[in-house]
Amino acid sequence: MITTLHEGRRYGVTASAVTSLSLDPPMLLVCLNRSLATRDAVVATRRFAVNVLAEDQAELAMQFATRAPDKFAGVAVTEGLDGVPLLADALAHLQCTVVDPVDAATHTVLLAEVDATGIGTGNPLAYFRGSFGRFEMAA
Repeated sequence: MITTLHEGRRYGVTASAVTSLSLDPPMLLVCLNRSLATRDAVVATRRFAVNVLAEDQAELAMQFATRAPDKFAGVAVTEGLDGVPLLADALAHLQCTVVDPVDAATHTVLLAEVDATGIGTGNPLAYFRGSFGRFEMAA
């Protein structure tokens, strides 16, 4: 889940393309559709958070995947760096600064440095072949 704050308004979207880019410095690669208001807000502020959801939070992922006017309705939120909203019950948070947004076809690829992290306990929500599920840990 990608969240940001722009001109006093919270934005968020479920992202299916988030990956590690570099360990030194710690960087991520995030892809957002160019038609999304959240993408516009992230590009404008250059700040966002990745909220890693837990395996029992598929409903929350679906809530943020819609075009609802207030995706944050009923969601506990805390404030991160520069006021970026963090989903309080997320498994982990990665607070980021966009280094370089690159438009490619229908999406913007965000190259971003990780400024702060937080992690809880539990297992992450997985998305595979159009369905949510969970990872099975290898022995």
